[in-house]
Amino acid sequence: MNTPLEHVYTLFQNGHKICTDSRFLNRTDIFFALKGESFDGNNFVQQAIEKGAEIAIADNPKLLGNQKVVVIPCVLEFLQNLAKTHRNKLNIPIIGLTGSNGKTTTKELINKVLTSKYKTFATQGNLNNHIGVPLSILSIKKDTEIAIIEMGANHLGEIELLCSIAQPTHGLITNIGKAHLEGFGSFNGVVKAKSELYKYLMENNGTVFINSKNPVLTELATKFSFSHMVKYNPKLFKLKFVDTGSSFLSFVLENDGEKLKLNSLLVGNYNVENILAAMSVGGHFGISIKDAVKAIASYQPSNNRSQIVNTPNNTVILDAYNANPSSMEQAITNFANLKCDQPKMAILGDMLELGNYTNEEHKKMALLAKSLIENVTFIGKHFEGEAKGAMWFANQAECGHYFKSSPLKGYSILLKGSRGMHLDKLMPFL
Repeated sequence: MNTPLEHVYTLFQNGHKICTDSRFLNRTDIFFALKGESFDGNNFVQQAIEKGAEIAIADNPKLLGNQKVVVIPCVLEFLQNLAKTHRNKLNIPIIGLTGSNGKTTTKELINKVLTSKYKTFATQGNLNNHIGVPLSILSIKKDTEIAIIEMGANHLGEIELLCSIAQPTHGLITNIGKAHLEGFGSFNGVVKAKSELYKYLMENNGTVFINSKNPVLTELATKFSFSHMVKYNPKLFKLKFVDTGSSFLSFVLENDGEKLKLNSLLVGNYNVENILAAMSVGGHFGISIKDAVKAIASYQPSNNRSQIVNTPNNTVILDAYNANPSSMEQAITNFANLKCDQPKMAILGDMLELGNYTNEEHKKMALLAKSLIENVTFIGKHFEGEAKGAMWFANQAECGHYFKSSPLKGYSILLKGSRGMHLDKLMPFL
């Protein structure tokens, strides 16, 4: 007799799709009654059955006896084990990707490069946690040749768990910075957490891609004995920046004596390491630098990540998807160094999840911004005490109301803050 896991996997293989939200359930889907901080999927099992779910996976004993419901000890663990079962059937390279900053951009760039030769799969949106990674693995189809799985974490042990599910054969840490300090406790906690990917790759004879110009990563790598290591840095590609008069990142690099120019649609020198990571991964999988350059040049950032948006009144660098001290410092410094004819203004929102480091890091960023940029506007309670000599608003709604009555025109604007600050909602007023 089949176990519940075997039974559900057979249904999955026969075309029944996974659904974790009864609002979007289609007939014959397999409904997983997951729990969250403010919801319990078990409460929606009956609704899912009535909408035509083939079967529902629940962990509330009160649902025992319904032929359409499989009751198990933990729905989340069952979903993760289902993903592991599927992963074990996939005989393909999987690239595990983590880091404090640049994960999603690097994932998209790698995907762009690999798609020029292979049928690839890459994590969609921000499905990079203990629920998102299993769903991503279960989305990989039989004809996929390479997959890129993004892994996020805000506590120790999470990357280790995600590796056990995704079982990456290759891996890359974009960088390690001051992110999620509240959960990790300290910068050393961040280093330890991200190193869980390196540990998995070492123990499973995986290949690691490493930015050898990054001192934190190179020092960390010395603690592991990798079977295969691929290094990348600007010097290896003989990279030289080109001033095109625009905000976009452009440079020349050499390949077998031939000079190749890359005009990207990315802003910020910090994106160089993301681009080189994609080229390094592509090269490892047999994609020429020329083809990689072509693929990267066609990549257009979205999802509020380093997007340049030309509004009727201003030029906005929209970078409001997330923020931590490392990415904030990079964004401010790069913005200050940008050559442009327009006056500059930085609109900076609070950085969240910094715990005991909150006051210290907001003070540093405020001082940096005010020293480098003439016009600065701060948003959020953490910046309130540091806003002397600049404008300050309690939230984006107050800021939006101000700019609605006092419109900005002819400015180059950096919009940067944590996602929870919702700075993207300021765009209609800019």
